[in-house]
Amino acid sequence: MGDRGYDDGKRRMTLSGRGIGTAIARRGDPHGSGFGVLRYVVEQAIALLHQFRRLRTRFDKRADIHQTFVTIGCAMICWRRLHRLTG
Repeated sequence: MGDRGYDDGKRRMTLSGRGIGTAIARRGDPHGSGFGVLRYVVEQAIALLHQFRRLRTRFDKRADIHQTFVTIGCAMICWRRLHRLTG
């Protein structure tokens, strides 16, 4: 997935050479093609994880400790959403 800023032949050829299908909006096409829908979900998830100070600025040098806190953050986000739906 990519926006119009990544639309050029060199990037498309590199991706297709690696066997990766491209879903990049073409320059000059009208907006509303639907490419931003999935991107918004990812950006929203990252923004929700940044509400936790320990994830916003990484203090841990070990990757396994950081991954543990990312997992805990994801679990807390899911719990809050489920609690809001059922509460």
